[in-house]
Amino acid sequence: MQPKAVVLYSGGLDSTTCLAIASADGFSPYAISFAYGQRHSVELELARAHARRMGAVDHLVVDFDYRKVGGSALTDDISVPKEGVGDDIPVTYVPARNTIFLSFALGWAEVLGAFDIYIGVNALDYSGYPDCRPEYIAAFEAMANLATKAGVEGRHFRIHTPLISLTKAQIIRKGVQLGVDYGLTHSCYDPTPEGLSCGRCDSCRLRLKGFAEAGMADPVGYASGERHE
Repeated sequence: MQPKAVVLYSGGLDSTTCLAIASADGFSPYAISFAYGQRHSVELELARAHARRMGAVDHLVVDFDYRKVGGSALTDDISVPKEGVGDDIPVTYVPARNTIFLSFALGWAEVLGAFDIYIGVNALDYSGYPDCRPEYIAAFEAMANLATKAGVEGRHFRIHTPLISLTKAQIIRKGVQLGVDYGLTHSCYDPTPEGLSCGRCDSCRLRLKGFAEAGMADPVGYASGERHE
């Protein structure tokens, strides 16, 4: 029987690639997604529709309203920046989001008897979020093994970050090799009411840059009509 792994799965490019990698690594992947009041809920709709098609054995959607906390363009009445990827942490950063997500994933993993958690964080082609860095992941893994019954009884949890040192183009090439259909993913922070990607937010720019560097056209629809840069 294959060991189980919990995979943080948003329906976006990175997390979908991560789900495919977990399967290729020999795990039975259990996908976990979050409906937290995010502006870009079309991503979650795709995750609900396609999790099992993407290889998930089961798909858990955790529902909570992080709009009550606010503080981010993704959960508050703050405009999503469209000027390009800068050096400062942008207002699309959601306070403590990956800590919250990983905590839910850790709890489900302990119940499932899974000791491997996959998260598609990246520290190269990204917006500078502090909870995407290797040192953060190492700290969370150490905490996970101190704060759980399984951990103190000697079962070691491991947080896998297979994308953390890859460029977006390398991620896309890896996903294509594994059969990922990127037409069933969505990355935009500020999609149109029809679900088209804006093409100008940080996430769209990084995605388009990745497809261009990979020598491929992005299969999703953009409000501007562009497929690559």
